[in-house]
Amino acid sequence: MQYMLLINESEDAYSGDDGAQVMEATLAGHMALIEKLVASGKEWSGNRLREASTATTIRYKAGEGALHDGPFAETHEELGGYYIVDADSLDEAIEWARMIPIPGDGGVEIRPVHPDDEDM
Repeated sequence: MQYMLLINESEDAYSGDDGAQVMEATLAGHMALIEKLVASGKEWSGNRLREASTATTIRYKAGEGALHDGPFAETHEELGGYYIVDADSLDEAIEWARMIPIPGDGGVEIRPVHPDDEDM
């Protein structure tokens, strides 16, 4: 089964005097994770996303959509990227998610991908 690992983190972790070092260390952590995924032979994909300030959101109320700049979330964390991994179980997906580097505060949402061949 495929699982999407949604990376939620604070963009503030990459600002300040040590922001470049934090970014470098975080990217090195992602590269290490990618090496492990490749070595495991598991199918996977993933991408880093641009800053939350580049997001556009359509919010619906009573069926009417309104366009907003930004992620429109009541949180200090933003969706920073994702991985999709083919895992044999939720426990295995959790193991992969625990390897994702999150500087400072944040989290990883682990969600099964709905299979194309399954009824809604």
